[in-house]
Amino acid sequence: ESMETTYASKDVGGGLDFNCIPELTQLAMENVNFSGTEQLGGIYPTDGSTWTMGAMVAQTSGLPLKLNLRAENVSEDIEVLPKAKTIGDILGEQGYRQEIMFGSEGEFAGRKQYFEKHGGYEVLDYTYAAENGWLPSPDYRVWWGYEDEKLFEFAKVRLNELGNGQQPFNFTMLTVDTHFEDGYYCEKCQPVTENQYANVYLCASHQLQEFLTWIQQQSFYPNTTIVLSGDHLTMDSDFCLNIDPSYERTVYNAFINPAVMPVQTKNRQFTTMDMFPSTLASMGVTIQGERLGLGTNLFSAEPTLAEQYGIETIDEELVKESKFFDNFVSDIKVEGEE
Repeated sequence: ESMETTYASKDVGGGLDFNCIPELTQLAMENVNFSGTEQLGGIYPTDGSTWTMGAMVAQTSGLPLKLNLRAENVSEDIEVLPKAKTIGDILGEQGYRQEIMFGSEGEFAGRKQYFEKHGGYEVLDYTYAAENGWLPSPDYRVWWGYEDEKLFEFAKVRLNELGNGQQPFNFTMLTVDTHFEDGYYCEKCQPVTENQYANVYLCASHQLQEFLTWIQQQSFYPNTTIVLSGDHLTMDSDFCLNIDPSYERTVYNAFINPAVMPVQTKNRQFTTMDMFPSTLASMGVTIQGERLGLGTNLFSAEPTLAEQYGIETIDEELVKESKFFDNFVSDIKVEGEE
């Protein structure tokens, strides 16, 4: 949630004097990190991918989300881009068992409906955890549902089962403690700085490192690719006020144990939509033409649309009404739109 490369220190390519994500910085630098500079860098969020649901759709379909799916309550029978072919559809056709886990209600912004209907994901959300006795009590609730400390522990249980199964698997999870405003200060957080949000990011970075270390000790790891990605830039009201205005804020990314090596990782211009084919390519999938949706495989030498036309032009075009996008939608009703 809201993970930027901005939170690293200036000496490695971040925007802060103090590194709030030391473990994530090390992971990016020791593995594959695509960047727009010679240092640590990341993804440019374009129109249609600047909030959580939009980013998740763009990362998994190569398409911007041009529907107002930001509301908390959506109709149960909603279909999100029913005619699009997503990573869930592709892996589902190849026999993958797919699960997605987050500590909030899956129906928020239509996430549950999107993943269930594109690849048949089993959605393990806050409601699932409450109904299946995962939480201290049926009415337990903090922050958006339950905290990331529990999310990581629940994920270990699920990964143990998936890793010991006979099917290939796609396990996706979404953290939330670093959501604005100021994040959720959990029991693991330490008062390292006077800023709560900075302390929450330090804690999130440390927790994720511990989780990845555990994964790397499991028998399924050698044949597993891990993709780390932020969803969008933070919407916190004041955390980035003192960032140099000339600094270009980008979203964090790292590929761990990819099946192929990239042609070029630095001085790349790319968007959230490029994560779709790049994720598949990192698993060893061959992509004819190196493009899916509006995304380009970053592991290849093919220039991205952003490199061909520029980020500003991409944004200008995505804002426009699109007959192209109409090919992927059907009539839907969204309740309680903001």
